[in-house]
Amino acid sequence: QVQLVDSGGGLVQPGGSLRLTCATSGSIFSVATMGWYRQAPGKARELVAALGSGGSTDYADSVKGRFTISRDNAKNTVFLQMNSLKPEDTAIYYCNANFFGIPYWGQGTQVTVFS
Repeated sequence: QVQLVDSGGGLVQPGGSLRLTCATSGSIFSVATMGWYRQAPGKARELVAALGSGGSTDYADSVKGRFTISRDNAKNTVFLQMNSLKPEDTAIYYCNANFFGIPYWGQGTQVTVFS
């Protein structure tokens, strides 16, 4: 059984930083595409960043240059380093594992950027 546990969200002022962590269990981590999505109130869930098992990355235009996704295969963990945070980054952030088209989700962690 695959489980994803998100953590690291919180309150931060504009310009601040947070690091999200997604710990996974199960045997798919090394071959799955890992990603972070977010959902703001009243909006659809959107892809923030993705990291393939081979190391390829993809970022939403709105976070390029500010966010960095990385993974530690030895610890079955994926990270999202978020710098220069803006109020529009406020959302619930969800970890995602895509295993040959089968999605798995974390429970979400709230990120609030306020001035």
